[in-house]
Amino acid sequence: MIKLAPIILLFFGYTSVAQNLVLNPSFEEHKDSRCIVFLGCFNQTIKDWSTPNYGSTDVFRICSKTYGEFNYNGHQKPKTGATYAGMYLFTDNNYREYVQGSLSKTLTKGETYNVEFYLSLADQSSYALKDIQILFTEDKLEPCYNSNSCEKVIKPSKATKKNFKIYNNSKVQFFSDKENWTKFQLQFVANGYENYFSIGNFYKNNKTTKKQVLSTSPYSFSYYYIDAIKVEPLQKETPIIVPKTEEKIRLEKDKTYTFKMVLFEFDKSQLLEVSIEELNRLFSYLEANNDLKVEIYGHTDNVGATNRNEALSVNRAKAVSEYLILKGLNPNRIKWFGYGSSKPISENKTKEGRSENRRVEFKLINK
Repeated sequence: MIKLAPIILLFFGYTSVAQNLVLNPSFEEHKDSRCIVFLGCFNQTIKDWSTPNYGSTDVFRICSKTYGEFNYNGHQKPKTGATYAGMYLFTDNNYREYVQGSLSKTLTKGETYNVEFYLSLADQSSYALKDIQILFTEDKLEPCYNSNSCEKVIKPSKATKKNFKIYNNSKVQFFSDKENWTKFQLQFVANGYENYFSIGNFYKNNKTTKKQVLSTSPYSFSYYYIDAIKVEPLQKETPIIVPKTEEKIRLEKDKTYTFKMVLFEFDKSQLLEVSIEELNRLFSYLEANNDLKVEIYGHTDNVGATNRNEALSVNRAKAVSEYLILKGLNPNRIKWFGYGSSKPISENKTKEGRSENRRVEFKLINK
């Protein structure tokens, strides 16, 4: 197989790898390794996260038959990993639920940051909301601090005596999709005190913009699933000066290339940050060559059950494809496949051989 990086570094610009500063960004790290899930257990279950009021935010794990993909407000799969959260962002009595996350370091004053997370409206919700915010704070908010409304809307000026700032979603849209995950995204310039953040609806009912999406429900509420939270420095593309003698170099069609640095967490399909640079280069190439489609192939070594390896290889190829689609690639231009351990390129008897077999490949083809 021909390695990708030595060829395309000659003519691709690249984006520096950005570091996600959110601790435990997809709720995958739990305080208890056992699959124990109770309603309202977010505060007691998820590492590095909390709730800033006494609202009982939920956790859902696909290992649970009761509170997994199917739960009391509907059905949804995690955006990434095997865990996601659920919370009431609107009810008829101003009851609210939030999630409060921690940053690995204080944000740098004057630096621009990108915020992303994914939302999906639960099936049973009667209203979709436009008003969803993220609140950055200097200190960690404590439930019921300086307030008697312990389960109600949080008013930031009463929840902390230190610095804070609240940001609304950057697009004028209702988060109304009940089948798919919708990305919330914004950029902001840090003030230099941000250590924590909380996500939810900080408006009271009379200021909340909503639209009815289910008229048959006897209750008025908006319940959202949330997953894959990201806060990272905004990176700029760094151009590479291309020698004239190399300008005509192109990747060959119908030839299989192996990604060199597309890597994942152990036994998972979550991309590591180091993967982004190489994937961004491939996206740039596809963007410049609209006559091409791409196929992504996932492979594993032979350690573990065959069915598990096949599923893992599919999910890893899917993760790569979804990243390229999120970057802006037309979904009709990409397909992904997983082959498990059925197509080794080296011996599985050695550590080095197994490492080579755990790979993701791609092939460019004509439209």
